[in-house]
Amino acid sequence: MWRRAAQIVGLLFCILGWGLVGCTLAMDHWRVAQLGGQGGSSVVETAWFWSDLWKDCYEDSTALVNCVDFGVLWTVKSYIQAVRGLLLTGLCLGLIGATLMFFGMECTRIGGDQRNKNRMLITASVFHVLGCVSDVAGYCLYVNTVAAAFLHSKADPSKLSYEIGSPLYVGLVGSFIILLGCTVQCAAACRVQHQKRHATVPSIREKGGGSIRQQKHTHGPSKRSSIPLYKLASVVIV
Repeated sequence: MWRRAAQIVGLLFCILGWGLVGCTLAMDHWRVAQLGGQGGSSVVETAWFWSDLWKDCYEDSTALVNCVDFGVLWTVKSYIQAVRGLLLTGLCLGLIGATLMFFGMECTRIGGDQRNKNRMLITASVFHVLGCVSDVAGYCLYVNTVAAAFLHSKADPSKLSYEIGSPLYVGLVGSFIILLGCTVQCAAACRVQHQKRHATVPSIREKGGGSIRQQKHTHGPSKRSSIPLYKLASVVIV
């Protein structure tokens, strides 16, 4: 019973984590730069420059947003291309892992016997971990680029200093939830296999001992009841 509960909890954690990671692809404000907002006049004007993986935008204090979509695929900056590729690769691996995890659960009637189900769970956890590593690498690449630009803007005041937005934090939290779900699944599967290995050793010994005793009992009476051949021949002649 506890294995089924652990498998369901692990699957829900993985689905929740991948849902958060997938939402970050459509979220805005991956990096934000603010202009104005300082006193000195009766009217304070503020503007924000923000961008995501698909467009650059400008927003003023009247909530008017003007966006410019990125051009064709080969004109986008290299680090944005790399982040897109890493996130999409991680989502594909997570989809494969979620499918295998669903087939490997005990509450489903597909996937074969218990040994095959445990192998599916371990394989699914490997896919989840690989996808999570891919996503974390994409987030870290974006954060490193924004941090390098921020430090460079401090040296050059004429350039905008961007800051990290909320989608990056959401993606990192989702990656941590995925790792937590994989840990729960692997712990349940590995513990079941460990218990089965310890349970099969004494059963094999008991079966072996029983067969030896049975052989001893079966061979004993046959030797006692054996009759010499010359007595049988004499009886036949008579």
